[in-house]
Amino acid sequence: MKNRLGFRALAATAAVALSALTMTACGSGNASAEQDNPYNLIEPGTIRVASIGDSKPYTFTDAEGQFTGFDVELFTDVAHRIGIENVVFTGQDFSALLSAVANGQFDVGVAAIGITEERQQTVDFSDGYLAGYLTVLASPEKNIDDKDDLAGKRLGVVQGSLQEAYAVKNFTDTDIVRFPDNNTAVSGLNAGSVDAHFLDYEAAKDYSDRYDLENALDVPSFDAPAGFAIAPENDALREALNKALAEAMEDGTWKELYQKWFPGSPMPEQYLPKAEQTGAESAGDDS
Repeated sequence: MKNRLGFRALAATAAVALSALTMTACGSGNASAEQDNPYNLIEPGTIRVASIGDSKPYTFTDAEGQFTGFDVELFTDVAHRIGIENVVFTGQDFSALLSAVANGQFDVGVAAIGITEERQQTVDFSDGYLAGYLTVLASPEKNIDDKDDLAGKRLGVVQGSLQEAYAVKNFTDTDIVRFPDNNTAVSGLNAGSVDAHFLDYEAAKDYSDRYDLENALDVPSFDAPAGFAIAPENDALREALNKALAEAMEDGTWKELYQKWFPGSPMPEQYLPKAEQTGAESAGDDS
């Protein structure tokens, strides 16, 4: 009887020890996983980025099929600052881009994406890094000079874009025609299936130069600055990107890239180093 009780006690002690060892091992594994993948990326050491390939000079593919542009170079710089060297860009239709980030197909969306309350219901965003104008692109023959001239006309927009939301709200007498991307919309404009196309100011400049079109109407868009779209609840990645983005602005990297990709365009001074901001003191109070 004593031997049987002793055996039971020994077995119980062994079970407790094994359980403790297992818990220690699991705890060690979790700690190691967090250390190896501190930003909760889909693939540790790699940031998978959803983007679009026809929004020059923000994000577009060059002759070799490689992604480039202001947003691409800025995000790549920011990613390197947080220790991620491998940044993989993949093209998506803009209308599907945010949902692809939200459902875990990508870590981040980068495509001059305006931050709006509606979009914040789907994804998180970094701090803003770009603000400017929206533009109605048209042939000079259409004689579009103001909002009223759009009444009764067919206006192209990229589905899911900031321009679509603005047009639906503000161009109520205009027939809105949705396209998957800018290239398709501008092809429609050149073919006569739409009278004008509503897109970003800088992208419109490129198309106007190529196809003898004009920036017929410019609309301020400073209330929805562009930000990096981030998978929901990935606070570690969002906070790291915000810190690195602020560093890129303060050391002049943002300014250098802006001058490279938007030569001659007005520069939003809120993204310049604080010493170069005319309202540097008030800007510091807001941070």
